[in-house]
Amino acid sequence: MSVKVVLVDDEDLVRSGIRMILESAPEIAVVAEAASGVGIVDLVAKFSPDVVLTDIQMPEVGGLEVTKRLAALPNPPAVGVLTTFDVDEYVHEALQNGAAGFLLKDTRPHELISAVHTLAGGEAMLSPRITRKLLTAFSSGGGAAQSAKSKMDKLTAREREVAVAVAQGSSNAEIAADLYMSQSTVKVHIGRIMHKLDAVNRTQVAIITHDAGLA
Repeated sequence: MSVKVVLVDDEDLVRSGIRMILESAPEIAVVAEAASGVGIVDLVAKFSPDVVLTDIQMPEVGGLEVTKRLAALPNPPAVGVLTTFDVDEYVHEALQNGAAGFLLKDTRPHELISAVHTLAGGEAMLSPRITRKLLTAFSSGGGAAQSAKSKMDKLTAREREVAVAVAQGSSNAEIAADLYMSQSTVKVHIGRIMHKLDAVNRTQVAIITHDAGLA
């Protein structure tokens, strides 16, 4: 089955380029495009995409609001943010709003395709390098750190190990190999971790784990 994608970006050239790259992969279908987040909920309801790729800064309704609106849906698609490093503060807010990760706009074609598959598979779209840079740049302190530590106290020792691995950018396969468990067991642990931490995706797990000083 094809991975269905909706593109949201106010630059026609950017959307065209991304569509061309994604549709060079036979297993990916771009089912809709939009120049802003206006009507994004209706688009998702109509096309049921697996992944939404959205720019941050757009007229009328930007990417931050897109992430909020989609996170509020009963079964939201995975949201990937298209950005550049000079808007890191927006990216961090988008991740806190429920985005599953982000891509730089100069990402290589094969990496873009791989990232869409990663998102569609329910994993975070953050490499270890980018995870460390982003989370270090926006490390919370004070009350946020204490709150994160309190949440992490709800986890079992094994769950904490898995959460730290997630925060380090490891995939399910890598976690399974490193911690000597099956990938299905890893998925079960991550589901329990998300529930205990009140996180909507593994990226938020990474943020909480980092804020708690464990990553």
